[in-house]
Amino acid sequence: MTPQEYVEEVLSLVERIPQGRVMSYGAVADSLADRSGRNSARLVGSIMARHGGAVPWHRVVNSAGRMPPGHEQEARQRLLSEGVPLKGEHVNMALASWQPGLS
Repeated sequence: MTPQEYVEEVLSLVERIPQGRVMSYGAVADSLADRSGRNSARLVGSIMARHGGAVPWHRVVNSAGRMPPGHEQEARQRLLSEGVPLKGEHVNMALASWQPGLS
């Protein structure tokens, strides 16, 4: 898989995250690792920062449920409007995490 194909796969997966659910950067990387040979949460974060504006970027958070740096306020508003459960300023990952193939 070329670097551009990997970018497209990341964005495609993020588009499939249902409303009210989230994935961590690492979970996105893990979901694509078999097909891409890549497995880097940092690479996914970089892709989201550069190319994620047209997809539901707010549904990708870090493994502790922290929202995208510099966009916390907007992400929080969007997630709350979708019914994502929060624990203080973080997403409640136990309740909100989603994996492809699972409901």
